[in-house]
Amino acid sequence: MKLVFCGTPRFAVPTLEALLAAGHEIPLVVSQPDRPVGRTKELTAPPVKIAALAAGLEVTQPEKIRNNQEFRARLEAIAPDAIIVVAYGRLIPPWMLALPRLGCINLHASLLPRYRGAAPIQWAVAMGEVFTGNTTMLLEEGLDTGPILLQQALAISADQTAAVLFDELAEGGAPLVVKTLAGLDDGSIQPKPQKHAGATLAPILSREDGRMDFAARTASELKNRWRGFQPWPGAFTTLEGKKLIVHRMSVADPSSFAEPVSADAGLIHVEQHQLFVACAQATWLELIEVQLEGKKRLTAAEFLRGNALADGALLGTQAQ
Repeated sequence: MKLVFCGTPRFAVPTLEALLAAGHEIPLVVSQPDRPVGRTKELTAPPVKIAALAAGLEVTQPEKIRNNQEFRARLEAIAPDAIIVVAYGRLIPPWMLALPRLGCINLHASLLPRYRGAAPIQWAVAMGEVFTGNTTMLLEEGLDTGPILLQQALAISADQTAAVLFDELAEGGAPLVVKTLAGLDDGSIQPKPQKHAGATLAPILSREDGRMDFAARTASELKNRWRGFQPWPGAFTTLEGKKLIVHRMSVADPSSFAEPVSADAGLIHVEQHQLFVACAQATWLELIEVQLEGKKRLTAAEFLRGNALADGALLGTQAQ
């Protein structure tokens, strides 16, 4: 088939490569513009653009698409059988939805209708889900509300981070898109409306999502959020007014403490060169690797050697 491919980040690259390997013609790849990255703000091409150029494909990077007449004319001249959209990062306008005969086909990294939105992988892990998956669907004007085409489930292991799951879903979703195209073309796949009553949202992440709230969340909930928010925004709190990033943590068993300890939320407990903090519902986290604002990343034992913590020291909002 003749396809237009719309995608931007690394997540979309396996699908682009799988479509080419399946023999489809892709006369145009659409990606977001190059953006400044890092402290140097060096203008950097998105991964999909890099992969497309390496494959000898033509790439366009319009800043806007809704009322872009030049872009519209270009797509209408191509007359694609389908437009494939994978993590493009732009809402697809009505004229574009109506253009291809098979529609605009989207790969979404959740089992819709759960986790509609910009960060489905991160929120599935952060909420402690034990499985997630990929969905191919026909795009419509609503946010991830279109009819479902195919789905595949994937287990989430107890210690898996969103960063690892990201790669697994990207690789697993690629052949699902190829299979979806074939099924739509021969009529073996029929779109099924989503059950909107079961919908949940996965909004774009903010820096504040990484702030640890020891009073409101249990140790398990905080660890799940840390797993989900990798590599960003991670997990952080404050110690004596300074930001403390927690790079590694585990749920602790307070029955192993030498003596009973008050479980006031945010309270620090030090024992055997280990660093613990009390969380909601009398649960405890062990902070295994931390980094104080302006300092190096250290194991808890290294951190404790260089930082004398007063009895009753608190982490979080109570310490600010």
